[in-house]
Amino acid sequence: MPTRARERLVQAAEDLFYAEGIHAVGVERLLERSGVGRASFYRHFASKDDLVAAFLRERDETWRRALAEDVAARGDEPLAVFDALEAGFGDDYRGCSFINAMAEIADTDHAVYSLADDHKRAVTGYVDGLLAKAGYAEHAELAEQFVLLLDGAIVTAQRLRTPEPARRARAIAETLLANAG
Repeated sequence: MPTRARERLVQAAEDLFYAEGIHAVGVERLLERSGVGRASFYRHFASKDDLVAAFLRERDETWRRALAEDVAARGDEPLAVFDALEAGFGDDYRGCSFINAMAEIADTDHAVYSLADDHKRAVTGYVDGLLAKAGYAEHAELAEQFVLLLDGAIVTAQRLRTPEPARRARAIAETLLANAG
């Protein structure tokens, strides 16, 4: 069972890494934000990288669960993934924690990079399942295309600070589905 200190550290990591980036936030800042002492930090995490990994694992679980719930509420239609994203885009949107982590940790052999890659693969698998359930024969290829559109919308929404990229990506995805038959 996680301790309160561990939960506070992960929450501080989520807040700070999302707002400022992984490299910009040091252990001292994490300790200050969480109210956790250095010894307690190292009881729970061997390093900052271990905290980053814990943050990404929790973020993966909560983000994918929220996406699935939102899409289910919209009828489990494949295009609903774009509507779910649109709902999260706005003035304070700082992008995808996983895309941001991959950009900061460029070493593809790094555990953090691998966790971010695993997240993107899991999202692709989820979208593939939606498309297969909807009866698209080329569902695996369509899923890859959808995730490319999703990632593009995420990065563009981060730049523009508007939900419009999700609407544009959805329109492109509608064309893909219409052409898939």
